[in-house]
Amino acid sequence: MVHLLQSHTDRAILWLEKAVRGEPKFYMPHAWLASAYALNGETGRAASELAEAQRLAGRDSFSTVAQLKVIHSDRPKIRALLEATYFAGLREAGVPEE
Repeated sequence: MVHLLQSHTDRAILWLEKAVRGEPKFYMPHAWLASAYALNGETGRAASELAEAQRLAGRDSFSTVAQLKVIHSDRPKIRALLEATYFAGLREAGVPEE
């Protein structure tokens, strides 16, 4: 997660893949990995990870980027990093803005 926020996408993918293997039933690593794959141009893999995150968390959990922004609205510095990386990747993976 930190690597993705720092725009170290390749390193983020490496660690997020390990996280998914270690905790395959936890939805968050799948969501972060979807974002990282999308930012890396791997849209098929991104869509697959996003679908898994949605399946594990419930389909409405990743229905819009706007919904996710509400969760992270209380920390402006972190939100700016999320906007440039995590949210941008999720948009590329297929999550609509609203």
